[in-house]
Amino acid sequence: MATVTERIQRGVPTFSVEFFPPKNDEGEATLWRTIRDLEPLDPAFVSVTYGAGGSSRDRTIRTTGRIATDTTLTAMAHLTAVDASLEDLRQVIGSYLAAGISNVLAIRGDPPGDKDADWVPHPAGLSYTEELVHMVRRLGDFCVGVAAFPYLHPRSVDEDTDTRYFIQKVKAGAEFAITQMFYDADQFLRMRDRIAAAGCEIPIMPGLMPVTTPRSAERGADFSGAPLPAAMLERLEPLAEDATGYREAGIDLCVELSQRMFDEGVENIHYISMNRSPAVVDVVQRLGIAARPGS
Repeated sequence: MATVTERIQRGVPTFSVEFFPPKNDEGEATLWRTIRDLEPLDPAFVSVTYGAGGSSRDRTIRTTGRIATDTTLTAMAHLTAVDASLEDLRQVIGSYLAAGISNVLAIRGDPPGDKDADWVPHPAGLSYTEELVHMVRRLGDFCVGVAAFPYLHPRSVDEDTDTRYFIQKVKAGAEFAITQMFYDADQFLRMRDRIAAAGCEIPIMPGLMPVTTPRSAERGADFSGAPLPAAMLERLEPLAEDATGYREAGIDLCVELSQRMFDEGVENIHYISMNRSPAVVDVVQRLGIAARPGS
């Protein structure tokens, strides 16, 4: 399987898509319809998230493995250290190897139940993402990515601290990063500039989610950890009772933000799909970064 870094460095703008493992048969059917809709558009890679404490571990392994074997897509699995012993992590990493998965996003993860709660490491586990990155690299021939935070990691006291911890993850073996979801281009660019100024220039991919309903706007603000920009709300809020208009405005905003990212030298944008394809398909087709079906 190609690595994520190989797939995003093709000299043209690319996109990737994030899924979460389905919770039931209906969710699995929805996910696979989405995967089949997106496959002809040739995303650089697709990723599958991983619940805290292994709550979706088996489904993540199974889903990512099936993508790797049953589709033409490059698959990446998430891996978190939350509530996991070293032995638990070794087993998951071994399962990824056995499933033919060579791309992993290593993240420490949020405490289960309350992402704002104090971080408590497993007594037989790891405390820092850099330790997890080192472990994954040591146990297999993986291409490893990590998270980046345009609004700072919730537990970083300032930008210098945030930058220092990010660089430690890179020194441990990370080859690329995907940001926490954001909607403010300037926040991303300031983060990228300070990391580059510290001598670190690995690819950092924006994590974006098209806002198509008022509910998805609330979810986006929660996922990003910051309120939606005022200019974005000014365009969306007057359309709260107009479902079609709201969706069109949300797609417009995502296309505009995506184009700004490409204009600023970004190689790949990572779209959070919520396991549904229409909004992502609309965005990438309007941007002209999707392969033509059948090509």
